[in-house]
Amino acid sequence: MIFDRYLLKNLFIATLFTAISLAAIIMLTQSLRFLELIINSGASGLSFFALTFLALPRFFEVILPIALMIGTVFIYNKMTADSEMVVMRTSGFSPLRMGRPALMLGCLIAVTIFIITAWISPLSLSKMQVMRVTIKAQFSNLLLRDGIFNQVGKDLTVYIHNRGNGGDLEGLLIHDTRDKTQPPVTVLAKRGVIVSDDDKQQVVIYDGSRQQVSPQTGAYNRLDFDRYTIDLPDAGPVQQRWREPDERTLLELMFPDEESKKDAKTMREFKTEIHRRFVSPFLAITYTLISLCCLLLGDLNRRGLGLRIIIATGSVIILQGLYLVAYNLAKESMMGLALMYGVTFVPLMAAYYLLTPASYAVRQKIKQQWAGMMS
Repeated sequence: MIFDRYLLKNLFIATLFTAISLAAIIMLTQSLRFLELIINSGASGLSFFALTFLALPRFFEVILPIALMIGTVFIYNKMTADSEMVVMRTSGFSPLRMGRPALMLGCLIAVTIFIITAWISPLSLSKMQVMRVTIKAQFSNLLLRDGIFNQVGKDLTVYIHNRGNGGDLEGLLIHDTRDKTQPPVTVLAKRGVIVSDDDKQQVVIYDGSRQQVSPQTGAYNRLDFDRYTIDLPDAGPVQQRWREPDERTLLELMFPDEESKKDAKTMREFKTEIHRRFVSPFLAITYTLISLCCLLLGDLNRRGLGLRIIIATGSVIILQGLYLVAYNLAKESMMGLALMYGVTFVPLMAAYYLLTPASYAVRQKIKQQWAGMMS
């Protein structure tokens, strides 16, 4: 038990550190997706961080198994180099017994992944998509490009000659025909800036003139100003969007609404997503067992297990690629679904058997036969 606690602690720390590092890289890459939207829309920095964090849970399905595999390889290789694994083997510990702490952590991470994929990830992904649509709807009026006439709403046209370095608008022409009881208004200004709050957006302009011509009398009115404010029209309510299968919780997929039941393609996508959420957590156990097989079977070499580490890493990369291919095929045929289960569970069972004491006699017999053939 002391060995289990000691090894489990080290594995947990290594896995946690690796997972945080991979999550930081994912956050960096995902943030670039939202950077243009936030800058152009003028949304707050809080919205940027909220979108980035909401997108992150979807990737833990891949991050956690790989982090556990890296942590397992690092810790067991380190303990082998320090002769700790040699001592445990001479004490009578079988490969499965030495790998038990990693397998326990793998089962714990598998349960965590299942909870994330079943509930946390769909809810966060759905919230993220709604937030993106809301930002686009609420701040669409702020997406004013320079050098063209921007149609804002139905009766408001804005022309911007140039955008300054700080986001200031230079050389504005605004034609406003929203008030049908008054003649159209044309506003010319040297510069301006867009401001917004939770309720509305405005264009604040400086050093310009407000001009009107009455169609009935032909009278021309001009008002010069130092500062003037024009309200931008509201974007209107956000339309309800159809949620993709990966945006629905496990219960929503298992018990779909009546509208979804009418579409055969939608139901097939729902069933594929259900299978994925049940199968993908086992990848954490599969990757762990493969790593243990590569590092614990055979002779232990204090000088390092470089070749075995390469084999373990390559095997995991190949399995991850095959799993993604199988998942894409599963959307179209049952063969892909069977391949998805095979890629996950066949290596799991084979690796587990190789670690058991029952396989030791078989491996020794094969080794003796091979030695006899070579001699």
